[in-house]
Amino acid sequence: MIGASRLSAFDASFLAVETPTAHMHVGWAATFSAPAGGVLPRFSQLREHIGRRLALAPRYRQKLAPLPFGLRAPEWIDDPAFHVERHVYPAPGPLHELVDEVMSVPLRRDRPLWEIWICEDAEHRQLGLVGKVHHCMVDGIAAVELGSLLLDPTPQPRACAPQEWHAAPEPGAQRLLARGVRDLLGEQVGLLSGSLHALSSPQRAARQAAGSALRVTRTLGHSLHGAPASILNRQLSPLRRLAWTERPLADLRAVKRAYDTTINDVMLAAVAGALRSYLLRSGQQPVALKAMVPVNVRSPHDVLGNHISFVFADLPCDEPRPLGRLNRIHETMAQRKRDGEPEAADLALKAAAHTPPPVQHALSRLIASPRTFNLVVSNIPGPAEPLYMLGCPLHATYPVVPLSERHALSIGMTTVGDLACFGVYADRRTLPDADGLAHDIDEALAELLAEVY
Repeated sequence: MIGASRLSAFDASFLAVETPTAHMHVGWAATFSAPAGGVLPRFSQLREHIGRRLALAPRYRQKLAPLPFGLRAPEWIDDPAFHVERHVYPAPGPLHELVDEVMSVPLRRDRPLWEIWICEDAEHRQLGLVGKVHHCMVDGIAAVELGSLLLDPTPQPRACAPQEWHAAPEPGAQRLLARGVRDLLGEQVGLLSGSLHALSSPQRAARQAAGSALRVTRTLGHSLHGAPASILNRQLSPLRRLAWTERPLADLRAVKRAYDTTINDVMLAAVAGALRSYLLRSGQQPVALKAMVPVNVRSPHDVLGNHISFVFADLPCDEPRPLGRLNRIHETMAQRKRDGEPEAADLALKAAAHTPPPVQHALSRLIASPRTFNLVVSNIPGPAEPLYMLGCPLHATYPVVPLSERHALSIGMTTVGDLACFGVYADRRTLPDADGLAHDIDEALAELLAEVY
């Protein structure tokens, strides 16, 4: 059992913006091959394996306990009804149908906020695994780290003895309220201590405040710059579709080296080219769309929860030349980094955490509004070395980046060994051609690669 802990304001914001048609779970669809010369493990073996490994991360046995009157963010408390059978399920394939159905249903908030579904393709000797975890619990990087907990660097799994566990008693409303008041008072004392520290060195504090204010002001300017109207920003249904494509990571590296950019720049340029093709095919005039691009600010001591910041970048879908798109994105992202915008956005988010809960909820909805951005595009670095689950080698992992209200599309990329795996996550009714868009990403990368050779 781990001590109760409270959601940060940022973590809680993903609860605030969740609606019946905007499910705030991150997720993935992964494929595994059978062990060399062996047979696929049985579902019961896989479920037992997952249960033992997740016992090493006790948060996966905890549920949310909201505070009376919404005084503070909810606490994590032990779930006395926890059992791995309530979270790991067998399912029929095929994988692409399973992931669509699993992602179309929100997670229940009366139990730990995660599920894993497993399907078997006996004909091709493959396993499919679909996982989802609420965004209030993990960000994309933490989801990848969850994979490293379940997987091993060798075909032989490391020993993991079963652990006896007993849930702590559930706290009553009075105890939850008392802890909420305690945390609120402690936060105010912390703010006062910070103010007294600033008074001990006013000149230094003033210089730091001025520099931070300049970065935050610049970041807010880009944040508040309205996103253009787009067919990507219409009313959602609850139904989801995950389409995917993959390319050798060497292709992206070749473009990166040839034009002195970054892998992230190449990925964003491919997304811009794909969206241009999609808009033209839909009879729309391509315009520069505004993307929210998450940036990792996780430290070695951070475990679960969200430790991300973000920048906003224009995707030059109006630019017909592949290299023109790449150059414009590279210039934009380089300028954002020089201006310290990820750090400034992180400062702004931390400052917002000290406002009253109604203000925090309003800010969360503003940030998640289609007036702020058109879509999220996320680059999630994955494992470079081979990984195995009960001897089955991991082939590919396709990410699910959640959709906030009136955002019909998100695009994520995860690297697995020498493979770049793209997940095109869309509202099934509002944006039915997700598979075509995945093909457009592949074509856009081929265009960039053709410029190199």
